Amino acid sequence: MKLSNDPARPEHGLTRDALRASGRTDILLFLLVSTIASTAGIQAWQTLINNFAVEAAHLSADEIGVVQSLREVPGFLSMLVIYVLLVLSEQRAASLSILVLGVGLFATGYFPSFWGLTLTTLVMSSGFHYYEPLNQSLTLQHFSTLEAPVVLSRIRAVGALANIVVGVAIYFLAGSLGYTDMFAATGVLVALVGIWGLFKKPCQSNVPPQKKKMYLRRKYWLYYLLTLLEGSRRQIFIVFAVYLLVKKFDYSIQSISVLFVINNAINYFFNPMIGRAINRFGERQLLTIEYAGMIAVFFTYAYTDSHIVAGCMYVLDFLIFNFSVAVRTYYQKIAAPEDMASGMAMGFTINHIAAIIVPVLGGLLWMVNYRIPFFIGVGLGVCSLVLTQMIRLPQPAGEREAR
Repeated sequence: MKLSNDPARPEHGLTRDALRASGRTDILLFLLVSTIASTAGIQAWQTLINNFAVEAAHLSADEIGVVQSLREVPGFLSMLVIYVLLVLSEQRAASLSILVLGVGLFATGYFPSFWGLTLTTLVMSSGFHYYEPLNQSLTLQHFSTLEAPVVLSRIRAVGALANIVVGVAIYFLAGSLGYTDMFAATGVLVALVGIWGLFKKPCQSNVPPQKKKMYLRRKYWLYYLLTLLEGSRRQIFIVFAVYLLVKKFDYSIQSISVLFVINNAINYFFNPMIGRAINRFGERQLLTIEYAGMIAVFFTYAYTDSHIVAGCMYVLDFLIFNFSVAVRTYYQKIAAPEDMASGMAMGFTINHIAAIIVPVLGGLLWMVNYRIPFFIGVGLGVCSLVLTQMIRLPQPAGEREAR
């Protein structure tokens, strides 16, 4: 991750000297390595799972929908991470989550059945979904309102680079290794990062003590609603967009891998621009672009008969989904500093309320007409677009005092 040395740029607080002086070099390294492991692990799972479910486990569309819905149950329960923090530091809890993610990935290939996939998916998902709110909370606590968009976007960019490596590896190894070996190898690598984090000395930095309890606040209502709609939209993208490519257009595992590599190559270069765009144009403008694009993409999914157009829409869908980081930076700008950990945990739970329902409902509706889940996505886009216009930030937005 390239750090700026130009104090005139918005990300000036990310110079190496400033990070060292504030004691944040260690936390940035920890977030980078852990997020690479988390994103690479979930990328491997997403690349392999649809073909594995169809070819090895022989699951139908409604069964895949059930598995994908159950995958979101740990996300719904991620608010309980607040109670984990009564025993462990956020950094230790994040490392333990990475370890659990690796164990779940390792086991996936050994259980090619509906119940086997259900069990291993729950384990894998628990690790991933408990890590994400901790990752976001640590970032928002340790970096200011001008720095956080840049850090979040650049960490995503580094994660995209790791995903490219995963996609290329799967593409070339798919012909010689079975699903079991590919899941196992990925799981071991991810678990090793979790073990590294558990034995790493906790990073020290001057951040406000966090409230370690669950609560909802009326003043954050817009953040909660946008997060709820984002979770529903994300499920249609993750579950039914890829399933459309595999089921309707006969995309092979190699073809899916190529798409993932293209997506991550674009995002590696594009993500850093998102952070700077948030600082320059604001969250409302970025989210407006995302939701308008989302409506167009889902309409195209529903009506195209071209495998090339469908693949292009998947790349565009993946690209604009990165704009959702603006929902988190919006929360940082309106929330009290001590609400970051609780807000991220509650937001992640809210994100997964509809996410538990959408895959099952979408799978059943797919059996009636495959276009229906994408029409639902269009409706979600319209609602999100309307709500985004209500975003108002304190004036001036004001960067918090440097820590």
